[in-house]
Amino acid sequence: MENQGIPKPILIGGAILIFFLFFGSKMFYNIKPGEKAVQFFTLSGGLDKDKIYNQGLNIIAPWNRLEVYNVKFQSTAEIMEVLSVDGLPIRVDLSFRYNPIPEKIGYLHDEIGREYLESIIKPEIRSITREVIGNYEAEELYSAVKGIKAIEEEIYSIASASLDQKFIFLDAILIKDITLPQKLRAGIEKKLVQEQEALEYKYKLEKEEKEAERKRIEAQGIADFQSIVTKTITEKLLKWKGVEATQEISKSNNSKVIVIGNGSDDLPIILGQ
Repeated sequence: MENQGIPKPILIGGAILIFFLFFGSKMFYNIKPGEKAVQFFTLSGGLDKDKIYNQGLNIIAPWNRLEVYNVKFQSTAEIMEVLSVDGLPIRVDLSFRYNPIPEKIGYLHDEIGREYLESIIKPEIRSITREVIGNYEAEELYSAVKGIKAIEEEIYSIASASLDQKFIFLDAILIKDITLPQKLRAGIEKKLVQEQEALEYKYKLEKEEKEAERKRIEAQGIADFQSIVTKTITEKLLKWKGVEATQEISKSNNSKVIVIGNGSDDLPIILGQ
C-alpha cells in the first residue's frame, strides 16, 4: 500500500504559519506619529545609527529589533535649592522643554540610552542653574525677579549648547519663580523702602532748592527792572505823558471840561459831567 503523506504545500504553509506565530511580533513594528526608530542587527553590524525608520508599519528580520524613540517635545518641571554668591539658599522653580534630535537618535541610543532625561538633561540643567545663580547676590536676585528673562536666557544659552553635543535639543527654559528666605526677603524689602524714602526726600530738597532759586532770580529781575525804570522816568517825562493822555481824552465824545495848567505839578485838570 502506498504511503500517503501530508501534501508538501500544506507542510510549507504550516511551517510559515508556525514561523509567524513565534516570530511575527518581532518582525512587524508599527511606529506611531511622533516616533522614530533605528535598527539593531543582532547577527551582523550591531546598531545602524544613521538609518532612521519613520512612522508606519516596518518589517524587519525577527532576530533584529527596532529601537523606537519618542521625538515629540516634552516638558519637565524641576524645583531645586541653590546658593547665591553670598552663600544664601535660593529656591528656583523652573521647567524645560526638549526632545531628542530625530536624526541623531541612533547616536543617543548608542552613547546614552533611553534614560537620557535622568542621566543627562536634569543633571546638566541643575549644574548650570547653580552656576548661573551662584554669580548673583541674594539682593540682585530679588531685584531680578521682574527681569527674570535675562537669567532664563543665560541658563538656556549654556545648557542648549551642552545638550546639543549629547544629541538633545533644548527648546526652552522657563523660570516660574525665584524664592528667597522669608527673613531675607523682609530685610531687603525694608531696605528698598528706606532707599525709596531717601530718594523721595532728596527729590523734595532738590525741588525746593530749584523753586528758591527760581524765586531769587524772579525777585532779582523785578529789582533790576525797577532800578532801570527809576533811573529813566524823569519829572519832565511824566509831565509829557500827562499832556499826551490829556490830548487822547480830549478826543473822546464824552462831555468834559479840561482846565489847562491848574493841576498838581501844572498838569491839566479834567472835570467830567
